[in-house]
Amino acid sequence: MSSARALVTLGSLLGSLTGPARGQGRDWMFGPFEKPPLVNPAIAPNGAATFFSPINDGSVRWEEYATFNPAAVVKDGKVYVLYRAEDATGGTEIGRHTSRIGLAESADGLRFTRRSAPVLYPDKDEQTTFEWPGGVEDPRIIETDDGTYVLTYTQWNRDIPRLAIATSRDLIHWRKHGPAFAKSDGGKYRNLESKSGAIVARIAGSRLIATAVNGRYWMYFDVPDILIATSDNLVDWTPLADSAGKLVKVLTPRRGYFDAWLVEAGPPAIITPHGILLMYNAGNSGQYGDPTLPDRIYTGGQALYDGRNPLRLIARSDQPFIRPTEDYERTGQYPAGTTFVEGLVPFHGRWYLYYGTADSRVGVAVWDPN
Repeated sequence: MSSARALVTLGSLLGSLTGPARGQGRDWMFGPFEKPPLVNPAIAPNGAATFFSPINDGSVRWEEYATFNPAAVVKDGKVYVLYRAEDATGGTEIGRHTSRIGLAESADGLRFTRRSAPVLYPDKDEQTTFEWPGGVEDPRIIETDDGTYVLTYTQWNRDIPRLAIATSRDLIHWRKHGPAFAKSDGGKYRNLESKSGAIVARIAGSRLIATAVNGRYWMYFDVPDILIATSDNLVDWTPLADSAGKLVKVLTPRRGYFDAWLVEAGPPAIITPHGILLMYNAGNSGQYGDPTLPDRIYTGGQALYDGRNPLRLIARSDQPFIRPTEDYERTGQYPAGTTFVEGLVPFHGRWYLYYGTADSRVGVAVWDPN
């Protein structure tokens, strides 16, 4: 697509952003989701697992401290979860450990067997300066039509968080492509603080396949507002900006609601008959948010965008569809509680939602549309 045509298309999309979004409505939302008690948390820290770190040149207990914030995909009749794992090095505060991404598989979507070593991790490669010492965090995953897996994740060097892209054919061996916005506008956004990339996809059986809208791929991303970016190849992305050069916000926090503090993109955004469904993570404010929820608690919301215009919000939930209710969702690094949604797959006629609990474990919730 030529730059002139792209500008015209973007201008027409921005110009249609009028009118408020309507509130809660079960006709377009996914759920209700139930948390199976006998299997939760589905993945917990494992102090026995060791890995030879090429950066440290030594053995580390790579998932000893925490296992959380998972992506999910269905492959060969099984659910595979890529989860963030933290070792016990560094400081005691959040973000001061080293994160790597592990891989677990399940025949029923509930009970998992893990690989002994991480599949994505800081290495002595071109991404070291972006990924060390904080590591690689918070993955989301989709497929392409030809079966390539595209992973969005956060590179954390304890200076700037950067949204990055990796690709794989088997979920085990990954090619790192570096920061998603590095090539955009001559490198203007290379050091943009960014995370949480949710790419728009269609449902094809048990697969979520990246799908172009108006000739381009789209990705919702970031926090405390959700922004949007486009791509021609799913690797190199361009954040959308208005005529004044300000990045376009497609979802913002709301006073008096569960998402008054922040909003953050969740799992891949799904094309449905109603429009594009985006699940998002929501932080509450004790000062000006929902008074029935604790300060800084993370819950989950849903937003619906026009299927022909991914910028145009047409509906939004007024209440969280998932929230911390169990002890394991409030026990760990983040005692205020989190149900941090990142993985969503259709599997055996149901939808399986995978989420992080208190920045410490992986939970699973299930919705049966029937």
